[in-house]
Amino acid sequence: MTSRTDDIRLGADIGGTFTDIALDVRGTMFSTKVLTNYSAPEQAILDGIAIVVRDAGIAPSEIGIIIHGTTLATNALIERRGAKTALVTTEGFRDVIEMRTENRFEQYDLNLQLPTPLIPREDRFTVKGRIGAEGQELQPLDEAALKEIADRIAAGGFGSVAIGFIHAYANPDHERRAREILARKLNIPISISAEVSPQMREFERFNTVCANAYVRPQMADYLARLQTRLKDMGAECPVFMIHSGGGLISVETASEFPVRLVESGPAGGAIFAADIARRFGLEKVVSYDMGGTTAKICLIEDYAPRTARTFEVARTYRFSKGSGMPISIPVIEMIEIGAGGGSIAWVDAMGRIQTGPESAGSEPGPACYGRGGKRPAITDADLVLGKLDPHNFAGGAIRLDTAASEQAILRDVGERLSLNAMSTAFGICEVVDENMANAARVHAVENGKNISDNLMIAFGGAAPLHAARLCEKLGIDQCIVPRGAGVGSAIGFLKAPFGYEALASKLTRLSQFKPAEVNALLADLKASAEGFVRTGASGRIVCEITAFMRYAGQGWEIPVPQADEPFGDDAVAKLKELFEENYQRFFGRAIEGLDGLEIEIVTWSVKATDVRPAVTRHELTTGRKTSEPTTTREVFDPVSGAPRSYGIVERDTLCTGDRVAGPAVIVERETSTVVTTSFDAVIQSDGAILLIRKGSQA
Repeated sequence: MTSRTDDIRLGADIGGTFTDIALDVRGTMFSTKVLTNYSAPEQAILDGIAIVVRDAGIAPSEIGIIIHGTTLATNALIERRGAKTALVTTEGFRDVIEMRTENRFEQYDLNLQLPTPLIPREDRFTVKGRIGAEGQELQPLDEAALKEIADRIAAGGFGSVAIGFIHAYANPDHERRAREILARKLNIPISISAEVSPQMREFERFNTVCANAYVRPQMADYLARLQTRLKDMGAECPVFMIHSGGGLISVETASEFPVRLVESGPAGGAIFAADIARRFGLEKVVSYDMGGTTAKICLIEDYAPRTARTFEVARTYRFSKGSGMPISIPVIEMIEIGAGGGSIAWVDAMGRIQTGPESAGSEPGPACYGRGGKRPAITDADLVLGKLDPHNFAGGAIRLDTAASEQAILRDVGERLSLNAMSTAFGICEVVDENMANAARVHAVENGKNISDNLMIAFGGAAPLHAARLCEKLGIDQCIVPRGAGVGSAIGFLKAPFGYEALASKLTRLSQFKPAEVNALLADLKASAEGFVRTGASGRIVCEITAFMRYAGQGWEIPVPQADEPFGDDAVAKLKELFEENYQRFFGRAIEGLDGLEIEIVTWSVKATDVRPAVTRHELTTGRKTSEPTTTREVFDPVSGAPRSYGIVERDTLCTGDRVAGPAVIVERETSTVVTTSFDAVIQSDGAILLIRKGSQA
């Protein structure tokens, strides 16, 4: 038996359409894409591993570490395919997850439909007992009632339990005691909000612990099966999961807190883009990740993705903040829409072409896959426009049926609008690109940024097909398509640090700030975060400390980074100065001239990560040596509005500094890069493609 080695690492990303595998063997990358298996998701990982280890000439037993990300938790929440879950909460708070907040995400919609709560009312149980906002016990926990509730849950056929008590973030004793009592009679997972999301705001906290409990049995079962089957094929290396905040955690932690995996796949893509940005010294970057089911936009500044403490899953009103299911966990901040290669195209009641959010996925897939799909997807439109080679899709593993695409596009869209197949396909792609451009603009404006100031990094199987056109719409002059773009998230997993973010809400006004108490709280958070990191890292660990602060009376906080050192007697003055500096950066100016306006700290965060090796720096080259394509293909040109002869170039035939003048298509195994008429493409020293707008200052 061959022994494993730590310099052979494998990343596995399960998406809604494809499962991507990336194997790094001492600096040489091997990758593949396999259609996701919905009934047994781990099978696609095993099939992909078999392909890459064969290509690399190694045995599965030589793999030193496997890093995995998945959309299974997200899909279970969106599709409501989790366990039957009971919520045990404080008496009087049974309907918190249904009443939500007072915000109306569509203010003038008289028929506004609020999202259905994850747990129906009849499955919510209340118990007497009350913790105050300062953490003091106001009313003892009714343990006798809890025992009766345990009997009702046992008789009700529940698969999981969520416990969410009022102010448990300030004092978790009641939740922990309730778990002890329930566990004596129940042999099912029990999640408590004080461990899943120890933050203020009951609606978000209760909803997060409900989501965790809802997907926990399914994810625990899947992860156990995956580990068993990996060992059966000879891969006995440790398996780690990438969480939504972009760090790595153990499988055991992921099984207990699966809600932290909800955005794990997209997080890997953001890390991949941040690594590219660091490699080329790019301080302002927008990442564009378009896969088979969704497309994601993320702003990256100073080589790090933007992060947040909460996000929404399954928005019922597109782009409407507040219409989804809030999940209160650390997460890489991005905007995500249903605009992947498998997104379905349709015509609305007003005769407009629409795409998504419904996706054909991998089963049955777009019409061109020949797997039973009859409805037109974006991939079908790309194929009809000539962007894809029907004989060389996914390295030739999938033969595409152009006639089936044309039939589906005409039947569902073209005939209703009196358009031919080519014009309909162009309309579908224009809608997709415009929707993505609008999403990017909204995301940038919400963060106070100008999207055109950024360089784009495009990856995912479908993004390079659309990136140049998207840049045209956004006024972006440069775009990098990295080597391995088709499996970018899986490669990003290999770049991720071991990391964990611990949070605790403790509302404190600066006038009442006590350094000793805060130092003790931060010491506990550091110990917790570093403990998770130590499960997979043995080197040096660094901690980032953030105070989330606001003026008293405001509804939301801003992040204020702090030095990793104990607070002393001058802490209040320093905190006030840092808060006002950051407030001015966010909003233009600090609030002055109001006597008695207090500043308060709402939540503390400690993010621990192991130190990653420095990357090799590269300089962007604009290239001078023109490479002439040897073959051509008819591709619809959006500038002229008609098919045009595009040069076809194999990526592996290009060398550093080679320049390909648009229009052209640069093809590789996992994706193709469309170089529109407005752009040229230059190969960089690391193999990346740089798209440069003609006539720009690049």
